[in-house]
Amino acid sequence: MATRWGICSAGRICHDFMVALKTLPDTDHQAVAVASRDSSRARDFAKRHQIPKCYGSYQELANDPNVDIVYVGTINPQHLKVALLMLQAGKNVLCEKPMAMNLKEVQQLISAARKCDLFLMEGLWTRFFPVSHKIRSLLSINNVGEIKMVRAEFGTWMLGTPRLVEKELGGGVLLDIGCYCLQFVCMVYNGEKPDSVHATGFLTEKGVDETVTIIIKYSRKRMAIVTVTMASQLPNQAIIIGTNGTITVPGHMWCPTSLMVNGDREEFPLPTPSQPLNFTNSTGLRYEAEEVRQCLKKGLKECPQLTLSDSELIMSILDEARQQIGVVYCQDTA
Repeated sequence: MATRWGICSAGRICHDFMVALKTLPDTDHQAVAVASRDSSRARDFAKRHQIPKCYGSYQELANDPNVDIVYVGTINPQHLKVALLMLQAGKNVLCEKPMAMNLKEVQQLISAARKCDLFLMEGLWTRFFPVSHKIRSLLSINNVGEIKMVRAEFGTWMLGTPRLVEKELGGGVLLDIGCYCLQFVCMVYNGEKPDSVHATGFLTEKGVDETVTIIIKYSRKRMAIVTVTMASQLPNQAIIIGTNGTITVPGHMWCPTSLMVNGDREEFPLPTPSQPLNFTNSTGLRYEAEEVRQCLKKGLKECPQLTLSDSELIMSILDEARQQIGVVYCQDTA
């Protein structure tokens, strides 16, 4: 029986999610409804993606008895309210990253999911790419020895994007793309809590983080260095350095299709999209969708590859970094 998806929002990432879903068998995945606060956008989205039902409110989607799981693709500050709405209506939730605006909100969602006995996962899609599976496999057999250093960077020019620069829209480079680098670090160090987090960076005139570097220290003299920016283009690589070699994601570290292990390169091509995409390599969203399906089939309430504790840890580091560089959202003082 197919997993029946409800799509919450008709924005750019939801379009890409639908294109990715179409690369999977329709016997396994079906989008059965879409909701937008603008009913005309919902209708247009439904027509474009051949979704049978469209709603002009999120509440209507929450009330639909034929939806197994809701993909929440709204802007960041709406994640808490919308995901809570869906959970309290008895819906499993895949919430686009970041799961919420801060650790307090993440913990509210986790508490609600557990109280309702429902599945909840953050949409950190990188974790489910074949490259990420290969990295975890290599680390499990100590392929490059003991890990001593992890470096991850993600930078591209986004200063003209309102949702990145407006504080009330949840702007800032850490929440938008810093989470990708931190999930990589946390994956490599297997969810270990760091000994210390030191962040430095620059803010925009509107008070959101523009460029940030985070130095993370772990026990046994291990370290990670993360750099993110929305003011310039970086190589966007991630490197794991061990006592016996290196593992390198040579580019597009947040949606990787190639991997180098001690200089040997392996490619992991993506399927061709059926429609133009808004974001790089978005057909890779198929991997998290299939992971969700497998979790639901097993009756799991969280994903073993990206646990709710993982989401808490990632957000706790983001919170610490934001505090150190002086970025405060209204949600932090609520």
